[in-house]
Amino acid sequence: MKYTRYIRQTRLKDFGMAAQQKLGEARVLVVGVGGLGIPALQYLNAMGVGTLGLVESDIVELSNLQRQVLFTENDLGSPKLGAALEKLRAQNSETLFKTFNCYLNPENALDIISRFDVVVDATDNFATRYLINDACVILKKPFVYGALHGFEGQVCVFNFDGGPTYRCLFPKIPTGAEIPDCNENGVLGVIPGIIGNLQALEVVKLVTGVGEVLSGNLLLFNGLDQSFQKIRLQLRPENRNISKLLQNYETEICGDVPTITSSELKKLIASGKPIQLIDVRSHTEFETGHLDASVNIPLDQLEDRKKEVNANLPVFLLCQSGKRSKEAWEKLRKDFKKTPICSVAGGINSFRLIR
Repeated sequence: MKYTRYIRQTRLKDFGMAAQQKLGEARVLVVGVGGLGIPALQYLNAMGVGTLGLVESDIVELSNLQRQVLFTENDLGSPKLGAALEKLRAQNSETLFKTFNCYLNPENALDIISRFDVVVDATDNFATRYLINDACVILKKPFVYGALHGFEGQVCVFNFDGGPTYRCLFPKIPTGAEIPDCNENGVLGVIPGIIGNLQALEVVKLVTGVGEVLSGNLLLFNGLDQSFQKIRLQLRPENRNISKLLQNYETEICGDVPTITSSELKKLIASGKPIQLIDVRSHTEFETGHLDASVNIPLDQLEDRKKEVNANLPVFLLCQSGKRSKEAWEKLRKDFKKTPICSVAGGINSFRLIR
């Protein structure tokens, strides 16, 4: 290790060479290379964490650049994993990187997480957060939680030294109707940087033993008035008794919704068979990029524009990630009982990966 590289932190009397050595030996997994994961990765990499794991399978899109500041316009259309890895290696050649080009799921979570000491939850959905929590409880690993909403953010350390778990904060996976859609609500670009850096700081404290870990306290940040608030959490012992993962962590939006994969849809479009493809995203999202054959009827207008749906053709509903299209199916199914209606699984995100 080139100790002169880290001299400005090893000179700290409460940190020193011993803490730096612990960083060098640490293995940290970051799930999600986006708004939260990027600042966490950049600082953990710069500070000398020995092994960094990256879990990601998305591509770089124009709408990412406002907050995912590791990427540039030259990266558009490229896999996030490769683009991030190139820049992180250029930042610190001493770091060992382990990459996982996939989404975390019940089949791979235990295997991947078992290889690391600490997990950074840099995801943007409840399903993966509950999965990370349950896997970390089973494997007895701490994880650093971060979440965003508009001008606000949250940070907490779960499953550390007998402390509370994520299920102590949110005992049950919320229903689809209870979940705000991140594609509609948005986030101010600088907020992920603040929260991601706070997550990196908690990782450093976990690894080195320096300072007080944010365990049992949920830190709330409001960017509009630059205020911080801590909420004390209580451990519910039953939440530490998880022995196996659930088969499915996806939220139930409206029961058993018929779906079609992006690959299947692509083949169907290429076949020339008559279908109706309805994009239920907002007009703004639709204008940033859409499938040529699609018609834009935003979800909040669907009730009033049902006459535009052709009951004589199979209908395929499309949104950004697959959540709103399922809600659209619920709105249409009672009035179009004889019309085949499907939601496109994974939405435009998954379709772009195969194009």
